[in-house]
Amino acid sequence: MLTFTTENIFLLGSLLVLISILISKTGYRFGIPTLLLFLFTGMAFGSEGLGLNFDSPKDTQFIGMIALSIILFSGGMDTKYKEIKPIIGPGIVLSTLGVVLTTVLTGSFIFGLSQWGGIDVKLSLMVSMLLAATMSSTDSASVFNLLRSQRMGLKHRLRPILELESGSNDPMAYMLTLVLMDVVLSGTHFSVQGLAVNLLEQFLLGGAIGYCAGRITVWLINHINLPNTALYPVLLLCMVFITFTLTDVVHGNGYLAVYIAGLVVGNSRLSYRREMATFLDGLTWLLQIVLFLTLGLLVNPSEMAGVSLMALAIGLFIMFVSRPISVIICLLPYPKIPWRAKTFLSWVGLRGAVPIIFATYPLINNIEGADIIFNIVFFITLISLLVQGTTISFIARKLNLDLPEEKTGNEFGVEIPEELGSQLKEVILTDEMLENGNLLSEMNIPKNTLVMMVKRGKSIIVPNGKLKMEKGDILLCLSGGR
Repeated sequence: MLTFTTENIFLLGSLLVLISILISKTGYRFGIPTLLLFLFTGMAFGSEGLGLNFDSPKDTQFIGMIALSIILFSGGMDTKYKEIKPIIGPGIVLSTLGVVLTTVLTGSFIFGLSQWGGIDVKLSLMVSMLLAATMSSTDSASVFNLLRSQRMGLKHRLRPILELESGSNDPMAYMLTLVLMDVVLSGTHFSVQGLAVNLLEQFLLGGAIGYCAGRITVWLINHINLPNTALYPVLLLCMVFITFTLTDVVHGNGYLAVYIAGLVVGNSRLSYRREMATFLDGLTWLLQIVLFLTLGLLVNPSEMAGVSLMALAIGLFIMFVSRPISVIICLLPYPKIPWRAKTFLSWVGLRGAVPIIFATYPLINNIEGADIIFNIVFFITLISLLVQGTTISFIARKLNLDLPEEKTGNEFGVEIPEELGSQLKEVILTDEMLENGNLLSEMNIPKNTLVMMVKRGKSIIVPNGKLKMEKGDILLCLSGGR
């Protein structure tokens, strides 16, 4: 059996990442979530596959912490405040009350199933609730990845609701997991008041530090004069890790802090935004691959066979009972959200890397039944990604919730720095626009607007006042500025 060593870790790691990328290209054509393929690749190369030995929940947890920090920050940067402002209410309710309801409903079902379901696995009420808590949040990595890869829009602001929920519900699930784990370890009674105080502390500190860190990051990027533009993404990365660790040290929630910091940075005027966005996009993909590969390597598929029936029952209960009921109850104060949208929100309750990472905490703390918890969570994650992840587009179309993909960028691939205060706009020429003449000098172009380029077919033309324009030409116009 081959193990990871200092000498071969880069070779084996690079080969695994390369193989995952190549496999994901094929899977994407068939609508299979790429993250699921990364999991399968890790399992195929693991100890029960081709023989790579990796058995360290602590290392997995550490890799997960790093990966989720970047994934959440990147997700926050890509979320526009103007999009989430109208849906902050339902998004926050889903990410807090929704997590609690999912935990209580699922935990009760697990306890009943283990006691009276005629199966060999017997779990106490608190261990059942702990298992439910690890799976109570939707996974940010899976949701961000799938929504961005489906290439379609969604009606009723469903996309920002899902992104806000998945980006902000990890703190609640994290706290429930830790509190219930302490109850199981110490044998003390569960305290609702203690949980409420801890959650309030986590949310207040995480939110405050995240916001302040985001403002500091924006100020640094816009005012510091670094000798090389390649250093700005590195600066951004350092601020992400400082935000997470500082929040964790003072007992706030680091995951919430980095998400809010990302929101602040992404919705501020920022120098070198394009360079940093490109860097983060590539880094996020790398970390997602590494994270899911690691999780795949950690699991022993044969151990899941013994809990497969129980895990299948729990997974179906979450999909069709606890998640829909939680969504319906949470959205009762929002009657303007139609039932079709609530149905879709219920279906896109994806489980992914976060539940598996949370399931490593019982393993590390040697809780009785921790292996069972981990294997059940892993099995349910596979079911969720395979069933829900592959049907998002289909369900959206069936519910008539899909929209054409919103166009980003422009036909010319040109961007300008935000600090200039100018805007790029595309104009497609029509017959009416050419009635007064077909020269730029004869057209009624608004003041302070410059036609930079013209796209005609596949050709790009740099215009002047004597260029004869044609119907269908696309003009790239620069307007505004200081």
